[in-house]
Amino acid sequence: MDSIRKRPASPQRQPPAGNAPPHPGRPGGFDFTERIRAVCQDMVTRLPPLQHIDLRRVAISFCQARKAVPHGLQAALTPMRFEGGRTYTVRRGRRLGVQQIVDHQGVEMLYLLSFYLPRFQNLVFEEKLVTLLHELWHISPQFDGDLRRLPGRCYVHSSSEQQYDAAMARLAHQWLARQPPPELYAFLHKSFTQLQQEQGPVFGTRIAAPKLICLDET
Repeated sequence: MDSIRKRPASPQRQPPAGNAPPHPGRPGGFDFTERIRAVCQDMVTRLPPLQHIDLRRVAISFCQARKAVPHGLQAALTPMRFEGGRTYTVRRGRRLGVQQIVDHQGVEMLYLLSFYLPRFQNLVFEEKLVTLLHELWHISPQFDGDLRRLPGRCYVHSSSEQQYDAAMARLAHQWLARQPPPELYAFLHKSFTQLQQEQGPVFGTRIAAPKLICLDET
């Protein structure tokens, strides 16, 4: 399983560290996780290869990038199940599971989609779309909490991550060709600083990374 750790994964609303102070006349600021979810929902609705995704069971969070540098992780998809959608795996004779993420209605999440700010927002527009689709494409066609597993040893990105991203770029062009409302994704044309200057403080939902837990001890 990729990128799994543990701790109570309770959603919290907060701004990224170093955010701008509130702007007079714009007390609400900009809810990044809500707006990026709307973009994801539109992609899922307009693109047939993604229509197996139920975003009601995908938690979306932001993470604070540790360094203000352009390189590094921009987004990540964490599966909440193991291969084939199993709820546990066995390692060194111990049964291990993943801590659950549950929303306020008690619905268990099958995936956690995280964005690293300000790094993601500082990508150019086309790279933002490719990154979004890159992560959404990882969701299993069975939507069972596992990753999409491609043929061969490199089952996550195939034998060439460059070809994988080229395929995501084509998918991004298909989405734009289906004419989603420009106001929906207008914020993706902005850098993080531009977004702050125009919209006020940037905030969103932050979810602690889930960890592996030993089921034999619980």
